[in-house]
Amino acid sequence: MSSHDAHYGGNLVDGARMLGLFGDVATELCIRADGDEGLFRAYDSVEFLAPVYAGDFIEAEGEIISAGNTSRKMRFEARKVIRPRTDVNDSAADLLPEPVVVCRASGTCVVPKDKQRGQR
Repeated sequence: MSSHDAHYGGNLVDGARMLGLFGDVATELCIRADGDEGLFRAYDSVEFLAPVYAGDFIEAEGEIISAGNTSRKMRFEARKVIRPRTDVNDSAADLLPEPVVVCRASGTCVVPKDKQRGQR
């Protein structure tokens, strides 16, 4: 996360930034499955589990857990894998021994039937 992502005091990053990452993951999943970006319909669950700060490195991943005629139910997870060490110097960072789950979510995307190209 860059300093531009910091939204609150103490360089805290807005949780909506994680949802933006999940939107990017959803787009990739739809392209892989259907050859089209699809449209994000709704989140049905979002859990913010740990704070994210400017300088943190976040990995986001997702998977399609079920598929209907046009809907794609997905789940997502974002993990902090590197944190800055500004107490050491302004460019120091540590790889975390274990990733920290910062956000989980699930939601549904829709790929209109006329745009599907059956890449599944």
